[in-house]
Amino acid sequence: MKVAGRVAIVTGGGGGIGGALAEELAAHGARVVVADLDVAGAQTVADKINAAAAGFAVAAGADVSDTACIRGLIALAEQRFGPVDLYFANAGTVGVPGLEASEADWDRSIDVNLRAHIRAAQLLIPGWVERGEGYFVSTASAAGLLTQIGSATYSVTKHAAVGFAEWLAISYGDHGVRVSCLCPMGVNTELLYAGEKSGDPRGVAATRAVTSAGEVLEPAQIARDVLAAVDEERFLILPHATVLDMFRQKATDYDRWLRGMRRLQSRVDRSMESPES
Repeated sequence: MKVAGRVAIVTGGGGGIGGALAEELAAHGARVVVADLDVAGAQTVADKINAAAAGFAVAAGADVSDTACIRGLIALAEQRFGPVDLYFANAGTVGVPGLEASEADWDRSIDVNLRAHIRAAQLLIPGWVERGEGYFVSTASAAGLLTQIGSATYSVTKHAAVGFAEWLAISYGDHGVRVSCLCPMGVNTELLYAGEKSGDPRGVAATRAVTSAGEVLEPAQIARDVLAAVDEERFLILPHATVLDMFRQKATDYDRWLRGMRRLQSRVDRSMESPES
């Protein structure tokens, strides 16, 4: 799909990957609704876009785990620009490290990292099928293909996001709906460093596990990779090439991969005991 002239909604658009996606889409001629819980952040991104191309973006404050808020974003897009062609389910939350995450912690992670995607798809895909085209882009994570040291809530919900994106692609791919799933490792965003800033040694260790696993990429590079995948209508987007190698190793010998991950977990545990090591 060529994005020029298309209408897109980007959630989590107030910065990081979402902000970069919104800017890249607008630079290629799309009209963009920039949605974020942080309405000031969303407005900053929209203002930057409109400074270059007036009228290409509008900001909205929204909790995109709420069906009513998603419906409002779709209505805003239709009012300002026209029917929605692309939806970037990019908003996410890191969650709480450890098995003791509460029911509320699990509910929040499931709502933001998974149900937000489901609810958006339920609202958009019937219309896309009727029109014969539409594009859903899910921001998951390398953790959704591999795992995440520290946070079960993040790892499990990102696995689920990948699974839901796969199901959408299989179920609606022959009805004009295209689906891509973004699975990066470390990206230079606030989300990556949230664990490190939490003060929880497990959060610090989890951040270190990601930053030590490979290059930390800039959001602008991720956005370029995503638009290239949309242009090719390619499902899996892996900005870090090493993720594919790891995923293949996991599939080839699951038990060996688990042993390797336990060794990584042991190193993380030791780093918690000796923070300067």
